[in-house]
Amino acid sequence: MTKVENKYGKAGDESNLVYAKVPFKLKLSWGAAVSVDKVKCHKLVKTDLENIFKDILQVYGLDKIEKLGINLFGGCYNYRNMRGGTKLSMHSWGIAIDLNPENNLLRWGKDKAVFAKPEYKQLIDIFYKHGWINLGVEKNYDWMHFEKKV
Repeated sequence: MTKVENKYGKAGDESNLVYAKVPFKLKLSWGAAVSVDKVKCHKLVKTDLENIFKDILQVYGLDKIEKLGINLFGGCYNYRNMRGGTKLSMHSWGIAIDLNPENNLLRWGKDKAVFAKPEYKQLIDIFYKHGWINLGVEKNYDWMHFEKKV
């Protein structure tokens, strides 16, 4: 059994999934006309996500969140393998979230991804404050992807 399974149980186990409330509207990246105010996630990270989004709203304010595209939602829970891989994605447990995917493409490094720019440093710091990591910071790709550190 892996570390993530020991802590979060079996991937895709619907009994572990709940909704975290977001204090502002997230627009679906692939359909900006659709917005959501909650995200499906693992019950053990619900409070983290709610606090992360409260902090984001407090630090940036709604206008800046929208201007910077922080409210563009690319998904949280999604039972699937990592892109191009055979191992399950952290999304399969509902312990990862993607934000503004169109401006932080999977293979983009800090030279292209918007989340690598200075105006997003506080966003990334907020996630780290709550025990989450960003793959852009950690590996210089997939800057859209934040996950609970296991």
